[in-house]
Amino acid sequence: MTRGILLAGTESPLSAAIAAEAAKRVESFAAAFIPNRFSHPGGTGPSALKGHIPLAWNPGSPISARALALAAENRMAHIDEAVLICVPPGLYRPPEELSSTDIETLVNDYIKGWFFLSRELIGRFKARQAGVLTLVLSEPSVRGKDEPVDVAGGAVAAAFRALAQSLLAASAGKPYQVLGFSGSGEPASFAAFIFKILEEGGKRNGGKWHKFGKIGLFGR
Repeated sequence: MTRGILLAGTESPLSAAIAAEAAKRVESFAAAFIPNRFSHPGGTGPSALKGHIPLAWNPGSPISARALALAAENRMAHIDEAVLICVPPGLYRPPEELSSTDIETLVNDYIKGWFFLSRELIGRFKARQAGVLTLVLSEPSVRGKDEPVDVAGGAVAAAFRALAQSLLAASAGKPYQVLGFSGSGEPASFAAFIFKILEEGGKRNGGKWHKFGKIGLFGR
């Protein structure tokens, strides 16, 4: 029986690299990658990959989260592994210059959606008595003191990390597993590291943060 893998997040080089790793391992996988609405360069999706099943997702809607999980189950028969990929946006301008649309987009696409989708996925894993939820955080880059302040990246990263920590703690003794990953560096290497840990399996990797860095692998 093939693994049912669902990926979700914004389009980014890291999302594309994780999709490429999934494509190496299964004949088909589902991915809901939404456009980066802050229009930063470098956003990419997995559309050219063999076996990619594109699915729609509106992160700000609980109904859309349920529809996404149902669509993934219908196309793949079951979801064995779900990978939620948070790549915080960079908004390098003063807070007073943020529009109401900027703030709504930030909350819907980078904060609210993870709560709705993780609730749906964990509910299904609990019902099946099996499943792996993986939460991946791309750490915002460290900038010099004279460079513009990113008013969004740190807030998004902190919110995602706090949610992940809560889900990791809540998974103790449950029939499903939750794993957390964080780091920065070359996307393909980070993606390969994630799947290496996932495929090691075993309870020792569940319920933990796994840290990836430019110099090597550490913090496991």
